[in-house]
Amino acid sequence: MVERSGEYLERGDYHLELDPNWVYLPVYLEKMVRVRKYLDAYDKETRILDIGCGEGALVKEYRDRGFDIVGLDINYESEYVIRGSVLNLEFSDKSFDLILLLDVIEHLVFTDQEIALQEIARVLRPGGELLISLPNLAHLASRFFFIFTGKLIRTSTPERHIGDRPIAEHMQLLKKHFEISKRIGIFPTFPLASLFTYWIPSKVILWHKLNNKLFAYPNWCFLNLVLAKKIRD
Repeated sequence: MVERSGEYLERGDYHLELDPNWVYLPVYLEKMVRVRKYLDAYDKETRILDIGCGEGALVKEYRDRGFDIVGLDINYESEYVIRGSVLNLEFSDKSFDLILLLDVIEHLVFTDQEIALQEIARVLRPGGELLISLPNLAHLASRFFFIFTGKLIRTSTPERHIGDRPIAEHMQLLKKHFEISKRIGIFPTFPLASLFTYWIPSKVILWHKLNNKLFAYPNWCFLNLVLAKKIRD
């Protein structure tokens, strides 16, 4: 039995039924390619927690492949997903080897972001890893727009991404509990790429792949994907 609340009541299982007109489609697809590449490097005995997993697309996929993975979301519950909050993880200390936190931190107010990372560090074993996606309020197009208009191009509406930050602030917060192992950028927001992504997202997926391969300097990018290791207790 599936139970939904929040955006999933409004939008349905939108990560499973991808809308070709969804403006974040190319970024989402590129992010998922990179996440799968990371996950595929782990063995099946790795204990994984996917926090804020929504409908649990990755959880189902990797559980079907024999991985030890659990999904958690505050607005969704199903065979693959437990209802729960990142601010109060109901798991024992040091119980996971790898935690995914994808498109979550920006939905929390600043003070709760610190609590969330503390909770994640608590349930990770020493040396365990966090794979986190971090939107960048100071992406390239946002900086240029601010110079000429005094406004930022936000990564979503202020109501939806209440904890939006420039990437340097996200990284500073992350480094309180973790050592950064790897960081990549996704979607350098060059003007034409940004406009076409907004107008015809499903038509620019290959263009995104090329831009991400050649020009994705993390500080310019709309999104960063970071692999970080828990600082040992």
